[in-house]
Parts: sequence; structure tokens; C-alpha cells
Amino acid sequence: MKLAILSRNSKLYSTRRLVEAARERGHTVRVLDPLRCYMKISEDGFEMHYKGMLLRGYSAVIPRVGASITRYGCAVLRQFELMGCYTPNTSDAILKARDKLRTHQLLAAQSIGLPATVFGDNPDDTDDLLSMLGKPPHVIKLSEGTQGAGVMLAEKLSAARGMVEALRGLRADFLVQEFIEEAKGADLRCFVVGGKVVGAMRRQAARGDFRSNLHRGGTAKAIMPTRDEIEVAVRAAHVLGLNVAGVDLIRSKRGPLVLEVNSSPGLEGIEAATGMDIAGIIVDHVCASDIAINATRQRRKKAATSKRAKPPVKKRKA
Repeated sequence: MKLAILSRNSKLYSTRRLVEAARERGHTVRVLDPLRCYMKISEDGFEMHYKGMLLRGYSAVIPRVGASITRYGCAVLRQFELMGCYTPNTSDAILKARDKLRTHQLLAAQSIGLPATVFGDNPDDTDDLLSMLGKPPHVIKLSEGTQGAGVMLAEKLSAARGMVEALRGLRADFLVQEFIEEAKGADLRCFVVGGKVVGAMRRQAARGDFRSNLHRGGTAKAIMPTRDEIEVAVRAAHVLGLNVAGVDLIRSKRGPLVLEVNSSPGLEGIEAATGMDIAGIIVDHVCASDIAINATRQRRKKAATSKRAKPPVKKRKA
């Protein structure tokens, strides 16, 4: 099968592992920088070009689109979708997951547990907004932050007010959430592929920090999630339409709560903690999809038809 991986850097661990896993299974794979992809849209169909070449024959695309290029990356991915390529995470699903407010609204609508969250715009409403969460500490998050960036803890009401005012001054979109003290700076990353939790790890924040992200110095170890945690993780990924997702949960007195659903979860931490070939599981899922299989069949059929249609080449007489 012919696969493409959308990634800005072919040397990143997750991208390298996906390439290795695909080649080990006999697939043809190419890493495409989404910012070097450009497209043509017309009533005659869709075209994707890359560095001066017309791209053809891809059965599936695995997106590793960074947050900084979400809009353009999703436009490229959407073009591949319209060209008949399978992708485990569609452009629409990625856009949902990248917007924390939209994610929380969609999850709450399905009664999936999450920390109480408030959102508002007018400075005159700040005190009432924060009062809806009760007493501090409060967690303040940028709506589109990743890897713990843009996540702050306000231990006093005055600090929360100051952070909110500063973010509004920067015209940044943000959420304010209740602080789950009993989580003690730890969360669970459940890795979901094809509607199943295929691996999980418990991440513990570094001393003096409340963010458990490994990029922030947190530590991780493999863990067996409970039935409730598995159910919540699978449901959260399903609600957003993600077939590959890193679902971050915290354990609370109310049960498992969803912190975030990552549409492009890193592989290094989960593979190191669990010793599992998560990249291989992703590739196997992608290549087993009906859409990818049908796309491959159509490509081979078209190639065979084209070959038969070519007239025989007459040899020149000496």
C-alpha cells in the first residue's frame, strides 16, 4: 500500500517510527511537509502537488499536523480526503480536537466527565465568571495550547484576575477550569487506536509543577487503566471522530475526567513507557481500513487498464 505521512520534520521520533513500521510491513511510504503541498480545485476534480510534482496513487494519509499549522495542514488533509485517501483522523476531527472549548462542549453534551470549565469575553463579567468555579486554585488554559504550554495555575483569586486580564489584553482565547487537587499532579494518557485503548501510561508532574506533560519534565510509567477509564477514553475519541488519539484523564472523586484529547499524540513517551509498537498498531489500523484497501484496488485496476490500453511498440527495422 502507498502511504503518505504529513509531517514538517521527517526526523521527529513519531514520524520516524511510523515510517519504520510501514516499511517493515512492506508498504511504500513518503513523508510530505504539508507546507510544501499545494493544490488545484476545479469541477474536473482535485490535484495535489508537492515540490513541482503531481502526487498520485496514495491510498492513505497519516496526519502529524502541528498546532502552529493547523489551518493549512487541515486544508491539505481535506484535499487528500476528497481525492479518495483514507485518513485515521479527518481534517474536521482534528479541528474539533484542537479547539479546547469546542472539545469540552462536545464531550459535555455526551455526559463525559470533565473539570468544570468557564469561558467569557467581557472584563465586567470576570468576577462572576470565576465565582462559578468556587474558591481557587483555578487552572487557566489557552484554547489552542499544546504540551502544557499556555497552562497556568492561579492559587489566589487576585492572581486569577490578573492572568485573565493579561490574556484578554493579548486578545488570546482561554478557558478557566476547576483544579482537581486529589489528582496530585498526575494524569493518565490513554492511547486510542481504532476504538480501542492499545496502551496507557501514568504521568507525574515534576516537583514544583502541576503539569504532567513529559515535555515539561514529567515522568511516565505504564499502567492498566480501569474499565471506567477505558470507556471514557474510547468515548471521548469517538465523539470527536478520532481513530488515533491520546486521551488525557485525571482521577477524581467523581471518577475519570477528560483533560484533553490530542489528535496528534507523540509516540516516544508511550512506546518507552509500555515497550509496545504503537507505530505498528497505527499502521496496521490504517492499512486495514476499507477505504484504504478500496483505494489501493482502484489504483491497481486503473494501472492495469492503462497498461492494457497501450498499443504495442513496433520495433524499427535495422
